[in-house]
Amino acid sequence: MGKPTGFLEYTRRDVPAIPPEERVQNWDEFHLPLPEAVRAQQGARCMNCGVPFCQSGMIWEGKTFGCPLHNLIPEWNDMIMSGNLGHALSRLLKVNNFPEFTGRVCPAPCEDACVCGIYGSPITIRDNELCIIEDGFVNGRVKRRRPPQWSGKKVAVVGSGPAGLAVADQLNHRGHSVTVVEKEAHAGGLLTYGIPNMKLPKSVVRRRIDLMTDEGVSFVTGVDAAAPKTARRLLEEYDAVVLCCGAGKPRPLGLDAEGVAGVCYGTEFLKAAVERQQFGETPAIPSAEGKNVVIIGTGDTASDCVATALRQGCRSVVQLVRRPEADYLDKDGALSLDYAHEEALAVLGEDPRRFGVQVRELIKDEQGALTGVVTTAGDTLPCDLLIGATGFAGCEDNVCRAFGVEQDRTVKTREGSYRTSVEKVFAAGDMRRGQSLVVWAIAEGRAAAAEVDEYLIGYTNLV
Repeated sequence: MGKPTGFLEYTRRDVPAIPPEERVQNWDEFHLPLPEAVRAQQGARCMNCGVPFCQSGMIWEGKTFGCPLHNLIPEWNDMIMSGNLGHALSRLLKVNNFPEFTGRVCPAPCEDACVCGIYGSPITIRDNELCIIEDGFVNGRVKRRRPPQWSGKKVAVVGSGPAGLAVADQLNHRGHSVTVVEKEAHAGGLLTYGIPNMKLPKSVVRRRIDLMTDEGVSFVTGVDAAAPKTARRLLEEYDAVVLCCGAGKPRPLGLDAEGVAGVCYGTEFLKAAVERQQFGETPAIPSAEGKNVVIIGTGDTASDCVATALRQGCRSVVQLVRRPEADYLDKDGALSLDYAHEEALAVLGEDPRRFGVQVRELIKDEQGALTGVVTTAGDTLPCDLLIGATGFAGCEDNVCRAFGVEQDRTVKTREGSYRTSVEKVFAAGDMRRGQSLVVWAIAEGRAAAAEVDEYLIGYTNLV
């Protein structure tokens, strides 16, 4: 604890953001870094608790408390305070493969568990983490690390989201030859296709994948391992296969949308936006430009759909939330706003959310195009594009069938293990545990990699 009185002397300073009315004009990242002296003060606020709950990674009553990766948070906070960012980076990378991702998109369960936040404001843990890793890239501290020798074992990782990347990174550094198979045209999984550019720039994802490639990982894109022929080849040619395909099967909307043009799921809409904006492609899912948009659901996906629709130039956007407004009030009785709701207020003049309301019926014209929706409150909303962001029902069935692994909503693995019902096939991430956070996906990937390593050579030193 470099400054015992730091939490008394300094107040919390969040990173500044570009005003909503300005940032909706582009797809750029809108958070700005703090000056070095102020960031040092934020590190000095850390109390270095005797029991640092921030790094506990506990699950209590279905909620996560603390970092699932058990990040060494008090250690690198102290190093930020002292200006030793090189040492801070070494401690950060000891347990987190991709701080540049979690530092941007993690909801920071570590901060919810911060002791300093019991009677005041928690430490800016997520922002401190991002400061460390970005300083490492800018100043050349993040360097290529190739294994000193190769084991001769070959591992195929199916899926290149955060879990798959973590598995590949860990096993590659252990000296195994790793090939990542991705069905989409670009690697990154939900990091690339599920999170908008203003929250996670694709250049950041590409930077990490390029580094992993330089370190020896092979990425094969545009190949769907759900094809039986491809699955058989992977099982024949590799010593182990790790399935990290996510849990992207959307929960049904419960509406009769057959033959109605203008209805899609949130993940489809966000993926199409990335393909259109980032890669210059022409996806089948339409843009929100000039449309009246209605979004069903809450959470990150729904908010990202609101923000994306605004940037595409929608005419209006309404977000229907099933639960009552009281469930979203903070301890002071105020309605919490995330970045997308701030943007809607700035652009459209009102909060897009309507609480305790759902869609009861779809209205379409003679050509089958959506023109409006009737809500459970009895009113009719104009709607050219209806986006369902109501969560996920589990993993896709086709990959499980191709590899012959048992499943229910997710892939079944042995108790306390990442092994599936098929020899040498493992599973990790959302595909195994269900829809979750990026930080949990990385933790799953690391744990699965340790088990695969032990399976391949009889022991492991991975943690």
